[in-house]
Amino acid sequence: MTAPGKDPDFARADAVAGLAREVDGLRRTIDPLRDVGGRVDDLGRLVGQLTDAVAALSKRPAATPAPSWLLLPTDPVLVEQLLGELCAWLHAVFLRYPDGVTALPECWLHHPDVVEELLWLMHAWCAAYQGKGASVQLAGDWHDRQRPGVVRRIRQNAGSCSIERHQTRPDWEQYPTGAVPVPGAETVGAIAGWWAAHRDDPAPEPAAPHAGCTTNGAPHR
Repeated sequence: MTAPGKDPDFARADAVAGLAREVDGLRRTIDPLRDVGGRVDDLGRLVGQLTDAVAALSKRPAATPAPSWLLLPTDPVLVEQLLGELCAWLHAVFLRYPDGVTALPECWLHHPDVVEELLWLMHAWCAAYQGKGASVQLAGDWHDRQRPGVVRRIRQNAGSCSIERHQTRPDWEQYPTGAVPVPGAETVGAIAGWWAAHRDDPAPEPAAPHAGCTTNGAPHR
């Protein structure tokens, strides 16, 4: 028996409508969860990538610090050895570039800032080409940014200087033309002694070219 005043069809329709509302509410709750599986997969891939990156960084060798010309120990032997290595590298690498030849003044050894620039550039080249972490990226950065930057600063700070500005001898002779030697290499010994023990005093007066030697040991004539 149906309760008085209640239409059986209306009661059933009302119940169905209520059930439909509940189903719709459940669907709205569940729908956002459908993407959780994909998001978990994405998160897993990201964690894996981060793990690989951290592992690669931990395997990368520590950077080798470059010696600073401005803070070298007061050891003439060490200073001269470092200058010898730098001169050899300049002859083999830096002076292969025409802008390096034109930018480097022959009095470069009398400019501590220029020596400092060239030292770190040499070590940057060694790291890019010969170090355990050598890579195409480091070599590209050396060519594209580091070397041009050093050349630009040397030209700006010392490019207009000359050996005559560091000496007073009236009979000064110029370097002969021909193959490009490392300018001023014959003064390495004098500069090393000055910088190692008397760097706060004026630099020694440069010797005449015929008194020194080129980088291959042949005297200037």
